[in-house]
Amino acid sequence: MASAESIVYTATRGLVADRVYPDVAPASVAKPYITYQAVGGVDETSFDGLNQQQNTRMQINVWATTRAAAVTLMQQVLQALTAAPVRGVPIGAPVSVYEDDTKLYGSRLDISLWFTV
Repeated sequence: MASAESIVYTATRGLVADRVYPDVAPASVAKPYITYQAVGGVDETSFDGLNQQQNTRMQINVWATTRAAAVTLMQQVLQALTAAPVRGVPIGAPVSVYEDDTKLYGSRLDISLWFTV
């Protein structure tokens, strides 16, 4: 069964040597890395039950030691998630962030993914 989480992991793992994690990454993980989480989507349930086509809005976060590395990685993530076979649709543009506690530069993007369960 497909899930938005498995789609994101499979499409992006090669960009960061499998350092793709749901919600948060381990504290000692090498950089750069990617985190993701479901943040909504379109509910396709009807009186007939759950539709085979499902939608999830995924928030993708990339983390790196420099702003340039974060921007480059996010561009690669965008390419991976919008190309076939995924064909995700970005919701807005990437947002730059800085995490003062970890001293990491990040980029965040929401993307709409349709898939069949």
